[in-house]
Amino acid sequence: MYNNVTVFDHPLIQHKLSILRNKETSSKDFRALVSEIATLMCYEATRELPLEAVEVETPICKTTVKHICGKKLAVVPILRAGLGMVDGITSLVPSCRIGHIGLYRDEETLKPVEYYCKLPKDIGERDVFVVDPMLATGGSGIDAVSQIKLRKPRSIRFMCIIAAPEGIEAFTKAHPDVHVYCAALDEKLNENGYIVPGLGDAGDRIFGTK
Repeated sequence: MYNNVTVFDHPLIQHKLSILRNKETSSKDFRALVSEIATLMCYEATRELPLEAVEVETPICKTTVKHICGKKLAVVPILRAGLGMVDGITSLVPSCRIGHIGLYRDEETLKPVEYYCKLPKDIGERDVFVVDPMLATGGSGIDAVSQIKLRKPRSIRFMCIIAAPEGIEAFTKAHPDVHVYCAALDEKLNENGYIVPGLGDAGDRIFGTK
């Protein structure tokens, strides 16, 4: 296993993932499950965020407590499927800023094509989570992180629900400094670039477009 890859084995995540994989799961339930899994993953993935001591006054007395340092978090979903993970993360971190990176996969070359990039102006002062339900070939994740690195944020983490070994290999080679969090590391990619066993096309299942 790679040093900078964490695969979550929490029972709640694995249970929800089993329903997510089922082809009979409706778009409505699929969307809810993606959001719920993102919440659970965010709780675990933010464990290493830096804290600082501050003084507050309780109804009883003054005391020193801890809160997250600096301007905190930014979440950057890779459009369009990454949008399905945003609400789950903001339910835990409602003050985070949200950017967007638009990429689609060329069906012939399987390479990512960028068509949109809008990030918070103060992203250089934030810890960034790039989110996409699937890390298949790794191309979209690699390109998105490369774009964000140009803005020099405090840190970058990549969070997906399912990853393929080929995607992990490519991503960690391109960005060895970026930690990857996923709920499952699947078997392989098929000849069409889909993760096996996977869950199909996450975007189509989230938005009901197929």
